[in-house]
Amino acid sequence: MTFYKLGIKGDLVYALDSQDITKPTPIQELSIPVVLSGKDLIAEAQTGTGKTLAFLLPMFQMIDAGNSNIQGLVITPTRELALQITEVAKKLSETKEVNILTAYGGQDVNAQLHKLKGNIQLVIGTPGRLLDHIRRGSIDFDFLKILVVDEADQMFHIGFKKDIKDIMKQLPKDRQTLCYSATISHTVDSFSKNFLIDPTYVIAPKNQITLDNIAQFVVETSNRKKYEDFLKIIHQNKPSKAIVFARSRMGAHTLYEEMLKSGFSVESLHGALTQAKREFVMNAFRNNEIDFLVATDVAARGIDVDGISHIFNYNLPDDPENYVHRIGRTGRAGNGGVAYTMLTEKDAKRLEEIETFINLKIDRIRLALPIEKKLTEKSATKTQKGKTITPSSKKATHSKNSKTSKKGFKKRNVKKILN
Repeated sequence: MTFYKLGIKGDLVYALDSQDITKPTPIQELSIPVVLSGKDLIAEAQTGTGKTLAFLLPMFQMIDAGNSNIQGLVITPTRELALQITEVAKKLSETKEVNILTAYGGQDVNAQLHKLKGNIQLVIGTPGRLLDHIRRGSIDFDFLKILVVDEADQMFHIGFKKDIKDIMKQLPKDRQTLCYSATISHTVDSFSKNFLIDPTYVIAPKNQITLDNIAQFVVETSNRKKYEDFLKIIHQNKPSKAIVFARSRMGAHTLYEEMLKSGFSVESLHGALTQAKREFVMNAFRNNEIDFLVATDVAARGIDVDGISHIFNYNLPDDPENYVHRIGRTGRAGNGGVAYTMLTEKDAKRLEEIETFINLKIDRIRLALPIEKKLTEKSATKTQKGKTITPSSKKATHSKNSKTSKKGFKKRNVKKILN
């Protein structure tokens, strides 16, 4: 299959060729003909499957460059995703001139207002800032042809359901609506019934792109040894570029400070940062100026950076789907990737839910004692209650006790990795 056969015209195919993109992905093959036919669409596709081009290519083809009105709107849950989609759109606009506005919180409103006075044909933005412009009367969607709601499941999960409904009320009823989501949850399905007209459903192959090229490991540890074991895994693997996931803003910032003290080239990405700082961090990470990015799930959703060799789950996510989104940042474009999860007893239930969700029992790793500590134990003798305990008897006692797993862990064989 080629983009020509899907109905994409020569100028846009040329833009793809200049980026060495010659073969459509499954979600592009499924989506593009439906969008070009003018039908509403619900597409189930995971991050990293090529869904951005699946909606941008037909949007660009349908936008009339001679019409100065806003004809296309893409709504995204995060600023990072809005910026990422804008980057892809700008590459297409090199061969078909479409004027683009990216609207998101933390950016200078006056600058956006000034740009809106020009000829804007495509708007890419987050719900809060789009509503702000609508209420100001600074944006006009009367001539809108096509709307895309991207990452719909995440959009509703983080509380934008009401904002999306308020935006939809301000849009023309005869528009075409496309909804892209990693999963079709009850909320997404309810949204489609209320705002889409007789939509076509398409489902991209799951997990084949996201997980097949990724080696996954669980490192069993304790709260006390967690950071120490995390450092060991890093030193053993020597990642070229990695994302480390934490569960909260505070957790991400604390881990970032610890890694900085340990001498790593690292930055953090979370919702408490200013937009200028967030853009600085992402540019540094893309340009290989830093090796590690410590991030939260919401901040990292939609990140598409080349060359990520490793993903580290310092904390497990609450939602199993977010595990797939996390590790899907590596192992892309046919390259291999590695994902490590630091597991303490309190997260055993979360891991069980993740393994059920991905239908895979992830290999366990328990780090060996440092060599110097082993030598110390081997040469030491201790006296307890009048008895001399030799290293061999101590080892035997430990082996006996190890038959019973700690709470939250199942009995299993584990791999040993020496320092």
